[in-house]
Amino acid sequence: MVDLKIPLTVNAVMHRANIDHLEAMVALALALGASRVEIAHAQYYGWALKNRSALMPTEEQVTRAAATVEELRRKHHGEIVIDAVVPDYHARLPKPCVGGWGRRSLNVTPSGKVLPCHAAESIPGLEFWSVRKHALADIWAHSPAFKAFRGTDWMKEPCLSCARRDIDFGGCRCQAFALTGDDRATDPVCHLAPGHDLVQKLAAVQGDVPYAYRRM
Repeated sequence: MVDLKIPLTVNAVMHRANIDHLEAMVALALALGASRVEIAHAQYYGWALKNRSALMPTEEQVTRAAATVEELRRKHHGEIVIDAVVPDYHARLPKPCVGGWGRRSLNVTPSGKVLPCHAAESIPGLEFWSVRKHALADIWAHSPAFKAFRGTDWMKEPCLSCARRDIDFGGCRCQAFALTGDDRATDPVCHLAPGHDLVQKLAAVQGDVPYAYRRM
């Protein structure tokens, strides 16, 4: 990649079993010639949700990892960019879902369906248009799935009157649905959300259980 002058980013998905190996991961990214490494904590929906108790890092691990990231940033300043965020269940404020649902990005599945985010199909009842039947520009502007949570009109309280509604857009829709059963609910990661106490309890659950794998 270096010889071809193609920028390389290494995305390291973090969980309880590997979060204590950050230094080795950054060293690998440097050895590969990467210009950026993203410390990306597991997002708990899909199969990660089924394995949440096995993957969830402890609060102590999260605190230690944050300190390690800052140390590595100082050590490798000018060599590599290290991006990292606090894992959702240990955060106080939610992150904007892919920069805001239907605002900045899209995903096209192998079958041609166009999604506002890679996990959008976990929310039942959304209508996804396909590039086999619609132009991509038409899908972006008019697809029911893209319009479902675009902007702020769909929001409930406390999001609707929150000063951060145009910053985090209520957080992750898939996570809100996974934890509350309501795709329009405030992401429970937010400390203002009615279900925030549930997230705190779930973050404290770590089990020494085998991983559940997808079987054909």
